[in-house]
Amino acid sequence: MLDAAYTLFPDPFRALVASIGLVLLLAVASACAGGDDDDDDSSDNDSDAAADIWRPAPGTTWQWQLSGAIDESFDVEMYDIDLFDVPGQMMQALRDSGRVVICYFSAGSLEDWREDASQFPEEALGNNLDGWEGERWLDVTNAAVREIMLARLDVAVVKGCDGVEPDNVDGYDNDNGLGLTESDQIDYNRFLADAAHARGLSIGLKNDMGQIDDLRDDFDWALNEECHAYDECGAYADFLAAGKAVFNAEYVDDWPDAPALAEDICGTFPDLSTIVKEWDLTARRLSCDAV
Repeated sequence: MLDAAYTLFPDPFRALVASIGLVLLLAVASACAGGDDDDDDSSDNDSDAAADIWRPAPGTTWQWQLSGAIDESFDVEMYDIDLFDVPGQMMQALRDSGRVVICYFSAGSLEDWREDASQFPEEALGNNLDGWEGERWLDVTNAAVREIMLARLDVAVVKGCDGVEPDNVDGYDNDNGLGLTESDQIDYNRFLADAAHARGLSIGLKNDMGQIDDLRDDFDWALNEECHAYDECGAYADFLAAGKAVFNAEYVDDWPDAPALAEDICGTFPDLSTIVKEWDLTARRLSCDAV
């Protein structure tokens, strides 16, 4: 799938991917030359890769920034940033400073400004997302859509992401215009989780409140938006009981309102990793840890 990922980035980045691919091919050739004894080593390596996947515990600290220059100053364990917009050098800088890097991309909608937007077939495009200009729901059963998502996961590996946050994985529960069913969504979300894990990537379940019980075992953590505002935080009790972090963001329209919102919600559901953010997800944050 590294070949498919070439189309997402300009020539210099493609050269980087090609060089990494050559290294991987040489490694495979070397392993194959080792004979039957390497079969056991391969099994051990698979186990090691699974053990290395980031699986955060409840209470893990985090920052979520999807717009503006990345502010590296926050003393948190995890940074959640954009797969496309943030250069690999920044991701490496964050990792060098001891942070876990999670890379955001939309797995359930076309964003018409992304580099690979032209690759989505017209028959896979559904209704516009309400309130989000330039986005349309995707047919998650479409083979081409799934291939594009595999390519994005390959890019996440090349850029040095520790994990991914696939967004809009609840199209079945929205006016998608594609007739998506609950079983379609569960199958797709498990497809994403399996593909991420096969690449050594951690993966979080974004919202999709109606399928938490079905998908809890497939995902390493969860990310929710405004469970306090919608009185939904209690739905994550089993997720937390399984030792998996739940990251929560609550929004304010005007930043001066952030302290009042934090005072109102912090202390409720203390096992959640809750931060207050603005809708455009700039660097500004107010964590319940600081209230």
